[in-house]
This record gives sequence, structure tokens and C-alpha cells, in this order.
Amino acid sequence: MNTYFELKIKINPEIEDILSEACFEFLPCEGVVLAEETYKDLEMVSTTEGTLKVFLSEHADVSSFLKKERELLLSRGFSDEALGSWEFSLEEKENQDWSKKWKEKWDITRVSGKIVVVPDWLEYSQKPDEVVIRLEPGCAFGTGTHATTQLCMKAVEKYLKKGDSVADIGTGSGILAICAMKFGAKSAYGCDNDETVIDVAEENAQKNGVECVFELNTADKLTAKFDFVLANILHNVLADIMPDLKNILKINGLLVLSGILDEKKQVVIDAVKNCDLNIVEEAHLNQWTSFVVRREK
Repeated sequence: MNTYFELKIKINPEIEDILSEACFEFLPCEGVVLAEETYKDLEMVSTTEGTLKVFLSEHADVSSFLKKERELLLSRGFSDEALGSWEFSLEEKENQDWSKKWKEKWDITRVSGKIVVVPDWLEYSQKPDEVVIRLEPGCAFGTGTHATTQLCMKAVEKYLKKGDSVADIGTGSGILAICAMKFGAKSAYGCDNDETVIDVAEENAQKNGVECVFELNTADKLTAKFDFVLANILHNVLADIMPDLKNILKINGLLVLSGILDEKKQVVIDAVKNCDLNIVEEAHLNQWTSFVVRREK
């Protein structure tokens, strides 16, 4: 391959991971770069934050793709302001290891004082008492850099009890199920409605030396009950499946809800109350909200 295509999209940074996932699924996408920063004398002098860079192996109908995805997100309750303009450019470029370029800007992410997410291609010396998760995101959502994922991981660190059985609904890269196992879960089950991510999640679990079960499935089809359930999904989907999430949660079990823009949190609060679940904690990070809720009956 002598050339590749570089797609640049103007976007609200808070939506980058969501659109990135769609790029992997529906475009000939080999990688993305969320933001590039330039430093001089230890100070940042420029940044590409707000521009999503996508590497494509061949030409694609980007206009139709973006129109379809934008309409989908608008139908799910996002506003035009929340999405950004989505102006884009598509440029053909000479091949210079294009399939590896996207990895250059991924870096080690320190989620908390204890949790560290390390891209699998980077070296890292683990410090005592750290929980290190090695990750190859592949085509799956969940790199550890997005606020919604970090909120979930912090909830795992704070609330998960050793020996808990865990379910991760919409598992993506498997990062949350892996995190739960590293914090002492007895078992971790992850499901997703995108069959392309299951192999990625399984490979990530192997990289981290933990055993998880991943399969193509949805919460409404599950019959097992769990001590601890994680759901990092869009707010409207959480509201729709809240009865299913409650149904798979044991009495006195905890449910972690994330993927919720601050401005949409009331939708989820109402769904939680309608299902007679009790909010234990509300947390915020970069315009995103998460909830930890308990099933008491």
C-alpha cells in the first residue's frame, strides 16, 4: 500500500471516543489520534484538542457516514452543541508506516493513585501496590483515557469487594472486567452487542493474566445474578435497560452507571428511581457523571 487517507473531524472532545468507536466499526479505519500536543520549555504551546484524526486504509464516503452517526446521536438526546461541528477534511498521503502512526500519541494513563493503564506497546515499571492494566484497544471502546471509563474504574477500586461476581454490560475492550479481576473479583463476565470486540476483550484479558468470560449478548437475555454490575453506556440506553440491569443484580448488590453527560443525568436518575434503586454516590469528571446505586429489594 503506497498511500493512506488522513481524516480530520472537528468535534467536541467529550464525544471523541464515541465517534472513534463508530469509525472503527463502519470505516476502513486502522487507528485514531484524539489529541496531539506540542511543548516548549515544559509549557504546552499548541494542541489539536477538538480535532479527531482518523487513519483510513482506503477512500470512504465520509460525508454519508458522519451524517448517519450524527443523526443517530441526536436521536439519542445529544445536542448539536454537545457534538461539535463535525467539519472534516480527507487527504491522501504517502505511506509512512501509517498503520502504526496512531499509536504514537497513546500514553500511559494514571487513573488514580493506584490504577495505571498502559498501552501494550509501551514499557512501564510497575510500582508496589499499583494495579496495572495492559491494553491493546483494537477496534473496541475503552482505552482508559476517557472520563467515563475512569469513573467506572475508580468505582471498582472504591466499592468492589473481594470475591464479588461481576458483570460488565457493553464491555468493549474488556477493561472494566479486567480491572474488577485485578481488584479481587471472583469472576467477571462481559457482554457486548458488537461481535468485533469480543476477540479484543479476550486478548486483553490474556495480556493481563486474568480469566474473564466475554460473549456477544445483551443484559435482557441474562439470567444469572451478580454482586457488582458495570454499565458504561449512553444515558438513554441506560434508562431503557435499567429494569434489565436491576434484574441481574443481587439484593444489596451495586450497579455502576457511566457514559452520562452532566446535562443528561436526570434521565438516568429518573430511571434509577423508577426501578426502586438507591443512589450511593454521584461522581463527576470532565462534564461526565457516574452513579453507584444499590439494589435493596
